[in-house]
Amino acid sequence: MSKQTPKTGPKTGPRTGPRAGAETGRPDPAPAEPAPEAGGPPSVDLSRRRLLGTVGAAGATGLVAGGAGGAIGASATQGDAPRALSSLGSTEVAFRPAGARHQAGITTPLQASGHLVAFDLAPGAGRKEAAALLRRWSRTAEELMSGRTSDADTGVALDAGPSSLTVTFGLGHSFFGRTGLTKRRPLQLDPLPDFSADALDPRRSNGDLWIQIGADDALVAFHALRALQKDASGSARLRWQMNGFNRTPGATSHPMTTRNLMGQVDGTNNPKPSDEDFDERIFVGRDSDQEWMRGGSYAVVRRIRMLLDAWEKRSLHEQEKVIGRRKANGAPLTGGSETTPMRLDATGADGLPVVPANAHARVAAPESNQGAAMLRRPYSFHDGFRDDGAPDAGLLFVCWQADPLRAFTQIQRKLDRGDALSAFLRHESSGLYAVPPAAEAGDYVGRPLLEG
Repeated sequence: MSKQTPKTGPKTGPRTGPRAGAETGRPDPAPAEPAPEAGGPPSVDLSRRRLLGTVGAAGATGLVAGGAGGAIGASATQGDAPRALSSLGSTEVAFRPAGARHQAGITTPLQASGHLVAFDLAPGAGRKEAAALLRRWSRTAEELMSGRTSDADTGVALDAGPSSLTVTFGLGHSFFGRTGLTKRRPLQLDPLPDFSADALDPRRSNGDLWIQIGADDALVAFHALRALQKDASGSARLRWQMNGFNRTPGATSHPMTTRNLMGQVDGTNNPKPSDEDFDERIFVGRDSDQEWMRGGSYAVVRRIRMLLDAWEKRSLHEQEKVIGRRKANGAPLTGGSETTPMRLDATGADGLPVVPANAHARVAAPESNQGAAMLRRPYSFHDGFRDDGAPDAGLLFVCWQADPLRAFTQIQRKLDRGDALSAFLRHESSGLYAVPPAAEAGDYVGRPLLEG
């Protein structure tokens, strides 16, 4: 395996961006590789942009979207067939994606390791302190995502490359009151309604500031988490933090949608950047009355515990009826492959719908929700075992949309009224965050709001 690009120096070679693998999940074409010698090891001469193959297909297909409907968690697009891996660490995602206004970490293919963390501004801290903190955080994020570190670095990820690291910043509802900016708080940031399935812990919900960290190396992800936490010292206090994981790039023989902890192919129906209305669904448009949010997005974050012991007692046939898809390959019960459209009007010999009326895939489908859809980009989690011996495990659900009321809330209300999967899920924390567009060169995330 070829040596990783050192993290302590600037990287050379192609960046991933909206027109390359790390931002869209579509690796650039690479020249054909020579076939390995008979009996010899496979070739490892591989462009780093093609390392994104499996991650570009990672995601989730059938879990309640944090209650939020729909197949949860696919990446935005699928990549080319993977080849022998050289160095996962050398893959770099731009802090300011070329040709795109949004922050990295929204359409970036799912990484293998992630952290979600929320902070509250320290007592007495206001707009000035918040601006200084976001300036520090933006500078640190840009350095780490490019593989550079300061002389005072802890050395946690020494010798590793950027490993597809992304850092994404969001602002909670309470942030605007703390900074005296309530008049500039978007209506889309109004608190989410209560749902009957909610059992939310307020200590692990909401927060003034939110950060999403993703990387294909766990030490690189932790290193970023630690650096950003240190930057916050004196300005903001940790409110909650959650750790997640996904399949590692190259773990499968070909790119495929990932599976969640229930074993289901999870993420089949995610919107794709190639869709004609993708930007309209996911990013805030130019008609927004909050100019500082144009090009940004809204993130809904939910911790969903799966009742795995109860789920695993169900037969394969019962599980497939609950989801509405085949467990083996994610194909709809009406036939075909994973990507075959589900025929919601199909009936069996008994006259009943082939896809049950309360099947998760049916209830969450855009066709059942006036076309509502969102980009799901989750992580799985396992935080040990509960007192009764059941695994404390499930999904850290993250979804992106231009308007949560028309996407997450609309779909979740439908799920709340009759989703067969809900019996196997517990929604334990929730947050909604305004995620501003990417910072311009030499700027920091959120400056147009804080200094405009």
